[in-house]
Amino acid sequence: MPPTSPEGAAATQASPEPTFTRSIAITVRQPSKLRNLELVLLLVALGIGGTALALVQLGVNGELDPGVLWQASALGMLALGMHVALRIVARDADPFILPIATTLNALGIAMIYRIDLARGDSGWESLGIRQMVWTAIAMVIALAVIVVIRNHRVLARYRYIAMLAGIVLLLLPMLPGIGLTLNGARLWIQLGSFTFQPGEIAKIALAIFFAGYLVTARDSLSLVGRRVLGLQLPRARDLGPILIIWVAAMAVLIFQRDLGTSLLYFGLFIVMIYVSTGRLSWVLIGLGLFLGGAAVASRTLTYVEGRFAAWLDSFNPEVYDAQGGSYQLVQGLFGMAQGGLVGTGLGQGRPTITPLAESDYIITALGEELGLVGLFAILGLYLLFVARGFRIGFNGTDDFGRLLAVGLSFVVVLQVFVVVGGVTRVIPLTGLTTPFLAAGGSALVANWIIAALLLRLSDEVRHQPRLVVDE
Repeated sequence: MPPTSPEGAAATQASPEPTFTRSIAITVRQPSKLRNLELVLLLVALGIGGTALALVQLGVNGELDPGVLWQASALGMLALGMHVALRIVARDADPFILPIATTLNALGIAMIYRIDLARGDSGWESLGIRQMVWTAIAMVIALAVIVVIRNHRVLARYRYIAMLAGIVLLLLPMLPGIGLTLNGARLWIQLGSFTFQPGEIAKIALAIFFAGYLVTARDSLSLVGRRVLGLQLPRARDLGPILIIWVAAMAVLIFQRDLGTSLLYFGLFIVMIYVSTGRLSWVLIGLGLFLGGAAVASRTLTYVEGRFAAWLDSFNPEVYDAQGGSYQLVQGLFGMAQGGLVGTGLGQGRPTITPLAESDYIITALGEELGLVGLFAILGLYLLFVARGFRIGFNGTDDFGRLLAVGLSFVVVLQVFVVVGGVTRVIPLTGLTTPFLAAGGSALVANWIIAALLLRLSDEVRHQPRLVVDE
């Protein structure tokens, strides 16, 4: 064999036969960084809550009450316990949800306790102490949800059980003997000295049912129908589910006398069906049905007519002084105006002038003492909480998880919009509660369950490997 020249050898080495390689890059998760970020944010949240309680005591009494601060510190330890549990059972869970929920819950407790001090209420019968107890119960239940539900897809198997549970919970306040009417609305049940609002849990059960149902019925709801004026209208037989939910929402409005709850249930279904199908026609049909029903109710039901009159003509003396008129709404507006830009300071305002300042009107109480800046900060926390929930839904790996995350997040954002819009006269006032802030054990339990489900969903989203292939 003739010797190979150096140039030939170099050329042979420089021109190898073409080969094709495939590299698979796997996104490396760093759960420890997520949990460390959560720990830092949680410590900040606990600091905000403790400072708010201390400022309330100094503002009202001029001195600190170590007993209440020790009780609040027990809640802080429970929040840290949830963080430790997440490090074990949900290491990849979203790091913002727990600190945000803790901050909002702590601010609510501080304001409720502040109203107790102004009224002279103390001990275990005060609303602030009750809210602390309910917070502990809600956090324990939320932790149980995270530990027990290791795979959210299991919930899809029980969608019809969730539907039945939701319907039963909605009907419970109508039963004689246990149904309780408060402030004109029949939304509570009473067993001895224990009262509970089952509709708060019903919204979670219905969100699970809607997500499971729409996954199976999405094709028929989105692909079949006629196109009219640029909109693809559904078939008549596909309108059955939306008509059933509309009838249920109207029944809540008529028999339980609660406009906000009926709007919440119907709005939840409309948004989830729109996310599932992507068809604007469903939204237009749903809005038409609800606005039409609300318009008829405003003309025929005294309760709804009074809400609209208080909204449209709040400063009319006749409406202001009427039973169930605009007195509460106007007092709340004056309270927020008194707060101005930076507020009067915690413990320095007069929020008790507004009726139900600890529940329906806690936003106006916070606005008076924290000012517009404080309200914007609170609304920013809600915005971030909902944005994280939507992000979890959009990044989901299965349709049921996506719909469930979006539905649960929408429940929170709709409640905030309805409450804040009501107390600021953007929309008619309804009876919904402000998530995590307002006094009430049933609402607090439901909101912490929503937070727990979002944490579980976010952990499972991050568990799915993301592959990037280069050829």
